Amino acid sequence: MSQRITILPETLTNKIAAGEVVERPASVIKELIENSLDAGATDISVEINAGGRRRIRVTDNGHGMSREDALLSLERHATSKIRVDSDLDKILTLGFRGEAIPSIASVSRFSLATRETASPEGIEIIVEGGRVRDVRACGMASGTVITVEQIFYNLPARLKFMKSAETEIGHVADVIARMSVSRPDVAFSCTSDERELLRLQRSDLQRRLSQVVGRESSQHLYPVKGGDGYAAVTGFVSAPPLVRSGTQAIYTYINGRFIRDKVVQHAVMQAYRGVIDRGRYPVVALFIELPPGEVDVNVHPTKHEVRFRRQSVVHDVIQAVIEEVLRRSPWLTASPVLNAHIPAAAAGQAYRERIAAAAQASLSMPQRTEQNRINDQVTNSKSSAPVIASPQQNVTIGEPLTSFHPEPLHSESAGYFSSLAIIGQFHSEYILCQSDRELVIIDQHAASERVAYQLLKQQCQAGVVESQRLLFPETVELSFSEVAAAARFSQDLADIGFELEPFGGKTIMISAVPRLVAKKSPSLLVRDLLADLERFGTSAAFNEILESLLARIACHSVIRGAHSLEHRQIKELLQQMDQTDFAASCPHGRPVSHVVTLVELQKIFKRT
Repeated sequence: MSQRITILPETLTNKIAAGEVVERPASVIKELIENSLDAGATDISVEINAGGRRRIRVTDNGHGMSREDALLSLERHATSKIRVDSDLDKILTLGFRGEAIPSIASVSRFSLATRETASPEGIEIIVEGGRVRDVRACGMASGTVITVEQIFYNLPARLKFMKSAETEIGHVADVIARMSVSRPDVAFSCTSDERELLRLQRSDLQRRLSQVVGRESSQHLYPVKGGDGYAAVTGFVSAPPLVRSGTQAIYTYINGRFIRDKVVQHAVMQAYRGVIDRGRYPVVALFIELPPGEVDVNVHPTKHEVRFRRQSVVHDVIQAVIEEVLRRSPWLTASPVLNAHIPAAAAGQAYRERIAAAAQASLSMPQRTEQNRINDQVTNSKSSAPVIASPQQNVTIGEPLTSFHPEPLHSESAGYFSSLAIIGQFHSEYILCQSDRELVIIDQHAASERVAYQLLKQQCQAGVVESQRLLFPETVELSFSEVAAAARFSQDLADIGFELEPFGGKTIMISAVPRLVAKKSPSLLVRDLLADLERFGTSAAFNEILESLLARIACHSVIRGAHSLEHRQIKELLQQMDQTDFAASCPHGRPVSHVVTLVELQKIFKRT
């Protein structure tokens, strides 16, 4: 019987293995930079020609290699990073498999020149298609220089899938940017066809980010720091206005290693849910530190994917640390007291009572006429009546002076929104305020929606959503699928304040609604909620969209479109915003306010 199974030759196995590690020139550069960093390099230079297809050269000033180590580095699975199988549980280096250099050498014309600091001369090894052609001594500075020419020259099927030089240059620059963010203490440079692409000097993380994402973008980044003793998270996250259309600006690192992990990215996006629009992504640089044995980096040949031993814990820590910053909205810069938000544990009943009282006051407090104010001023004044009354009558269209309606003294200074000087309304939809040399424009619907949403969310978390029975229950005719959704989620809807009862056929009766929407038309809101719920098959999925349902309820509960507000109502809304988490955006991610600086106005009117 003929033998069907044979052992593949080494040259073929090297090419197969190279297909897993060497995807394009950028992946070659990534592997070589990782080796340079593991070698203690503080200065790394990358040169490419024709997008890396013709030549790649990586030069570093690391500790270099001896002749014996340099030759061994070309053998598969030869590495200085691990010795025994238990070392896989405590990997702290970027490389460890010993696959990169032999894989690269097997699909290119490859040369390695290296010298240890204590050695009088270096060694240069020439490799072609995985076979060593020459080994010779050379003079060079301490460190390592690796040159890769004509990549995939012996794999024409792979070569034809290479993209244009411009595309490959972009991928190379992205790889170097990601590596440089992880090590701001290392200088990086890259040239393409003798043209300098980037040059990054040694600096701190904040300055390195400004070099990578741009100086203007870096002004919208805010530090994060936190953890639970198991996982520690540090880095920077962006304000909601600084977003991208893709995930290219999300830099996440586990123990210094750049990763693209679904768990980490999901935690980041969950933290930004309700702060930025759907389909938009923040600018983030996060460094997660874990015990080495708690994360498995030996999952994929590119080492971009990892596996966590306690996945949910890592996810929740990342989300909580980012939410802590977003909750404070530090980009609202008027007052540092904004950083002192209301903790979740202390926000309960007192917080609900404050907002409920303010909402009730805005509906029921009698309006003071202008004549009442004038009379009060005349009565309380120590001057004679004729002297006071006449000038006051000339300013009836202005806002009352702050000193005339003194606020109770607080131990802390006013928050950002409370400290704004109210100018008035524009188009009965936008509130105009002044903060020093800035004009602040506030979307009153978005602001009211955020306040109502936070109140609903806290009530829901506490299991005490305030419900109000309708004096005259409303009937709504639905489609059969909507009626089925109403029956399927009846208990879940009851938990957030809705009581829906079957009324025969395709009609249901709305008996109670959340108190916040009691004065609105409940039928339209119920239709919208059931449309959202219709596509879910089980009640277990209800929690997945609970926040979006609460956002919809909040949207229905507050003022929409043009709506005139009194000075007192505006002031109460601004005070409520200072007591609300995530105050800079509505629950759907739209901004609450926009700032126009005095300099911008002066440019418009050509005053500068």
